[in-house]
Amino acid sequence: MSRIGLMPIAIPAGVTVDVAENNTVTVKGPKGELKRSLPAEMTITQENGEIKIARPNDLKKEKALHGLTRALLHNMVVGVTDGFTKTLEINGVGYRAEKKGKVLTLHLGYSHNIEMEDPDGVETKVDGNKIILSGIDKEAVGQWAANIRAKRGPEPYKGKGIKYDYETIRRKVGKTGKK
Repeated sequence: MSRIGLMPIAIPAGVTVDVAENNTVTVKGPKGELKRSLPAEMTITQENGEIKIARPNDLKKEKALHGLTRALLHNMVVGVTDGFTKTLEINGVGYRAEKKGKVLTLHLGYSHNIEMEDPDGVETKVDGNKIILSGIDKEAVGQWAANIRAKRGPEPYKGKGIKYDYETIRRKVGKTGKK
């Protein structure tokens, strides 16, 4: 049995969950509203302030969708109550970020500055050498963080570039000259 798929999702106070036909789920909470179409094979039920997901049979595909559906729904509920954040660090001499309105400007040692506009539902803040991303959609926040990091990923010799705050860079020893 799917351990994750069988766990019920508690609905906190102030959150409403509506399941329409074809498993189109709308979750409304204090931070906003999320809408997503989940796999139609799964049966989503609400009872006693909890959401339960059931699968029709034990085929491999249904087992995989069972846990996925539960995880997506749980992330929606957590997103509208608490939200999600990711923090990126910029390391390197002359590497920095600026924020003007919805535009994030990155100075990363290229001949030009990189300007990126925040997507809908994701807010970006710059605090020194840190870029803090926050939003209610976990997928959108994670993808935006990955897009920013991809502009100049960390390199192993000097550790320069953009990395996640929890990430550790495995350092390499540089060349040694002949003597």
